Amino acid sequence: MMSHWPTAGTSSIGTSSIDRRKFAGLIAASAWAPMLIAHAHAQAWPSRVVRFVVPYSAGGPTDIVARLIAERLTQMWGRQVVIENRGGAGSNLGTEAVARSAPDGYTALISAGAIAANRSLYKSVGYDPVVDFAPITLICTFPYFMFVPNSSPAKTVAEFIAYAKRNPRKLTYGSAGVGSAQHLTVEMFQHAAGIELVHVPYRGASDGLNDLIPGRLDLYFSSGSFLEQMRAGQIRGLGTSGLKRDLAAPELPVIAESGVPGFDVTSWFALFVPAKTPPDIIKRMHADTAAVLADPAIAAKLEQIGYTVVGSTPEALTVHLKSELDKWGNLVKAAGITLNE
Repeated sequence: MMSHWPTAGTSSIGTSSIDRRKFAGLIAASAWAPMLIAHAHAQAWPSRVVRFVVPYSAGGPTDIVARLIAERLTQMWGRQVVIENRGGAGSNLGTEAVARSAPDGYTALISAGAIAANRSLYKSVGYDPVVDFAPITLICTFPYFMFVPNSSPAKTVAEFIAYAKRNPRKLTYGSAGVGSAQHLTVEMFQHAAGIELVHVPYRGASDGLNDLIPGRLDLYFSSGSFLEQMRAGQIRGLGTSGLKRDLAAPELPVIAESGVPGFDVTSWFALFVPAKTPPDIIKRMHADTAAVLADPAIAAKLEQIGYTVVGSTPEALTVHLKSELDKWGNLVKAAGITLNE
């Protein structure tokens, strides 16, 4: 009688076939594992506090914008978004700290345009603005407003220039730090107007405001965050650095039409995370931040202080950053600005 049981040889071949299928399945599973883990990570994110690092002191323009966004994201995520102010070295200290932090979505950077300018200003900044960061969104763009204390004899941009020419290297101007956007703006203003001022760097704009109001400083270029003090009669606005009058302060003339032809400086704020942050977390953070910026109430608050909401894609922010690196590099070289930091 013939047996219907498989022989040992047949069994061996069948087992080998099954083992190969199992092995192939394990290989396939291992290939998908990182994607599945990343997806699960993003689904669970955020599960704890998220830090937004502001590389300037509290109370300044970057800090104001960061806190406005963080408050809304806290409500959306059900997790606290805290602001950590790490000012110093023209924003390089806080920026480098984020670049070196874990790429897990729990540390982000609210940066101003200085991240693009500093590479041309310093011999080494400890980070690469393109390689070490993953872009989330361009938050807003804005001009700078030219402010002087009420005790200043200058009532117009032209009068300030004439005043500075009569007093070379005697008038002071403040900024949020060496290499900050305000610092570069005034350096270019001096170069274009043919005047010489003395730089007084601070760790943030709010510290400069405290000295501008009583007249310990002669000049400060700030975003629209100082417009509140101007409207309250604490300081005097003379002009704006953009190419057209700003809706937040239409009474202030364009500096380019007030004795400094061709002068045009526009800055911006953006949100970044460390490079290699999981793509799903980047996608979630971008979508939620874009939703915050699309809120008419948020846009109105920002526009009131001179900020034009953008809310770009990560890809658009990359293009913008690279363009700004080239722009500031050329401007710094043309103006002959060097820092020995």
